[in-house]
Parts: sequence; structure tokens; C-alpha cells
Amino acid sequence: MSDNIQAAGGGSDVSSEYERQVVPDQARMGFKSFLGMYAGEHTAGTELMIGPLFVLAGVAAFDVVVGLLIGNSLAVLSWLLLTAPIATRVRLTLYYHIERIAGRYTVVLYNLANGLAFCFLAGAMITVSATAVGVWFGFPLPTLADLTPNSIGWVLSVLGVGGVITLVAAYGYRFVSWFANIAAPWMVLIFLGFGIVSLKWFVDATGAEIGSATELWTLAETAIWTGVRVPGQPDFTLWHVIFFAWFANMAMHVGMSDLSVLRFARKSWYSIASAAGMYVGHFMAWIAASMLFAFQMYDAGLTTDSAMIAAAEAGRIPNPLPGPLADQALGVAGLICVIIAGWTTANPTIYRAGLAFQAIIPNVSRFKVTLGTGLLTTFVAMFPGVAMQLLGFVALYGLLLMPIGAVIVIDYWVLPKLGLKSFYAEGVNRKFTYPVLATWLITLAICLGLVEYAEIEIFFVALPGWFIAALLFIGLSYLAQREDSTQSIGRDSSSNSAQVGTMHTSVKE
Repeated sequence: MSDNIQAAGGGSDVSSEYERQVVPDQARMGFKSFLGMYAGEHTAGTELMIGPLFVLAGVAAFDVVVGLLIGNSLAVLSWLLLTAPIATRVRLTLYYHIERIAGRYTVVLYNLANGLAFCFLAGAMITVSATAVGVWFGFPLPTLADLTPNSIGWVLSVLGVGGVITLVAAYGYRFVSWFANIAAPWMVLIFLGFGIVSLKWFVDATGAEIGSATELWTLAETAIWTGVRVPGQPDFTLWHVIFFAWFANMAMHVGMSDLSVLRFARKSWYSIASAAGMYVGHFMAWIAASMLFAFQMYDAGLTTDSAMIAAAEAGRIPNPLPGPLADQALGVAGLICVIIAGWTTANPTIYRAGLAFQAIIPNVSRFKVTLGTGLLTTFVAMFPGVAMQLLGFVALYGLLLMPIGAVIVIDYWVLPKLGLKSFYAEGVNRKFTYPVLATWLITLAICLGLVEYAEIEIFFVALPGWFIAALLFIGLSYLAQREDSTQSIGRDSSSNSAQVGTMHTSVKE
């Protein structure tokens, strides 16, 4: 297989990122590289946005703590059991992997959707960093209701932050990993500091005495995560938290986008490094960030449903902006953390988006494509409405890419056991095969239909959607490959008949 892929990729002309080539032994990386990357990517400025959104959604103390413990465990298992085994066996980017299964034309559409989704996600991260710059320079920051830029200062700060992030991503995965490893340890300490400072605020404001775990838990239930929801925000339960934590990065593990990253891992188990991101970033950092914002709500007296309704009607709900929250807690150190945290998260995201677009236009260098991707991402970041709706966008983004993840798993592990061929488009030398595209579109239509007409919340449709996609792909692959086999037999029979006719004619002559 390796020789064929290298030939397809153009041999020695392939760039050092191995976009259409198996990652060779000398380019594979150790566990530490992935530990830093996952910790840096998931302990990020966006955690200061997601944590407050939990509070706005009225999550209770038990729901947020237990839900995050369970959901993050499921996310780590998804990387370990679904993504990494295929990534370290095939060692291709997600985009070339899909091209071998579905054909060139199908993958162009997928890469376009994937790349655009990554741009919106990275744009939210740049938005987060720009809020810290805004605190520093004192220009007006967006509010919860703002969807478009509200000042020249905001536009300039987004351009500056986006430019630096784009340059780091353009220099490739090694530079992204190096940057994350330097920044991650310091950021973890800052986020821990956010939690400690906010806890002290609550203790001072309530007069609570924390001499035991029971007393700490009582404070959490009565003052921090009270279950009071802001009108107009989603109403989160334990199940919402579990499924959000599990599927917040669904595109990366269940959707298989991290094939592009984990193909560099020497061993499959290195994917356990994702736990550093999940339990430091998506547990500790989310909780610390939600505590920062929860204190703003408590300090404003928004601890009952009636007070919350009145404040919402008067437009007095505090804005969940990472920059001001970090500044209030730790001053300059907090602001620097928000800026760098946005970098470490947006860097690998723009890198992935660049790979997606580069697969569409392989004759253009990945460096140039990534620069263009960064410009598009920076433009998206100027619109704060993307970051303000981050919970819903993350769920939709993961749902968009989930069916292709199911296709990759079934194609690699299941089709050969059923007597069907893996990497079928490559095997029959076709640029289009309908099973993948049909599976993707039909699954999305069913899932979005469940959300729209059955009123099932978007957080819950991805799991059944995965199995729907798997069954669809198996059935459509069987039909397509049987049809091709029948046509091939027909062509062979016609060819043999023609040869026999020629032989008879020769004999008569």
C-alpha cells in the first residue's frame, strides 16, 4: 500500500507534511508531542467562553461535575478506540484517506465543508483572544447581543491576533506542536488560578466556611451552579453536559479529523494524551471559567428565576467575555493567558483547515493555502456572534462531519469482513462513487429532520446518527460493488464472445 500511495503523491516532490503520502518512520513523533498539543489545544481561550455558557444554560452542580467526568471519559475512549488505530495503521491525512474511499469529486465537497467549519471554529478562538486585547487597549468590546464588529479597535485587534496565529499554523505541525508544548504548562496553572480566585470570591461573599468536602459541595449547589437559567438560553441537564463534553470534539475523534494529526504518532496508544486536554481543559478549565462568570451573576443578585427574568428584560445580564473575566481574576497574567490560549487552540485548527483546502487544490503549496485559510478565519473572527453561539455551533459542526467518520471506520474494519473492498474508489480508479456522498447527505437529512420535526435536541442526534450512517454505507457499498461486479462480468462476456467470433471467422477463411 505504501508504494502505491507514494506514487500517487508524486514521490519526492511531496512536501514535508506528507499530504498525499504515508508518514515515514523518521517523521513520526513521540508521546510528549501529543501531550503538549492536546493540552494546549483544549486548555484554551474558548474554555473561558464555554464555561460561562453552562451557567447561562442553568446547569446544576451535580450535572456539571458528574456530566463532565463521564462525557470527557467517553471522548478519550473515542480517540483511543476509533481514531488512533486507523491513523497509525494507514498514516494518511483525513482528506486523502477519504479520497481513496469516495473518489476525488466527493472529497472536494467534503473538504470544502470541513475546511469552512474549521475556519468558523478557529475564528471563535481568535475572537476570544481579541477580547483580552480589548481590555488592554480599552476599546469597546462586543456584548451578548452583538453579531457584527462594534468598533475599529475590535477589527484591528482581530487582524493582529489572526495574523500571528496564521503564521504559526502555516509553518506546519511540528511548529504547532512546539508552540503548544511551550505554552501549555503555564496556561494550566493560570486556569487553576482562575478557579482558586473565584472560589475565594464566593467564600468571601457568602461568608461560607469550607472545612470539608460536604461544605464545599453545599456552596457549589447554593451559590455557584444554582440551576437558574437565563431566558432564551438552552436548558441544560446532566445528559446535555455528558453529550456535549463527549461530542464537543466529535469532529476530531468520531468524525476522524484527527487522522491528520495522529498519523504522526509512533504508537496508537499515544492518543491517550487526549486526556490531558479533556481533564485539564474540558474539566478543570470549564469549571474554573464557569465559576468566574457565576460570581458575576451572584454579585449582580441573579440567583433566582424572577431576578433573572427581570434582568433579562432590562438587558442587565453580564457579558460572558473571556478578556474581562480573566482580567478581573488575575490581571495582566490572565489577559496574556487568554491571548496565548487562543493561539494554541486556533493554530492546529487552522492547520487542519489548510490541509482540507490544500487537498482541493493540491498544486498550490500547503503554506500558501494555510495563509489564505488564516485570512478567511480572521474575517470570521470579526463577527462575535459566532463565539456567542459556541455551544450550538460546536454541536452542529460535529454533526456535519460525523457521518464521514462512520464511513471511515466501516470501510477499514467492517467491509473486508463482509467480502467487500476497502478504498473502493482507488481500486476501481474512479473519481466519484455514490455510497459515501449518499450516506453523508441522507444521514444529515435524517438527523436534522429529527431536530426540526421530532424536536430532539441537536446534542442527542449524533449517536444514533453514527449507526444510521454505518448501516447506510454498508448497504450502499454492497449495492455499488455488486453492480460494478455484474457490469464487469458483462463486459468480460462480451469481450470473450467477440474473440470467439473472430476465431470462427479466421477458420472459415
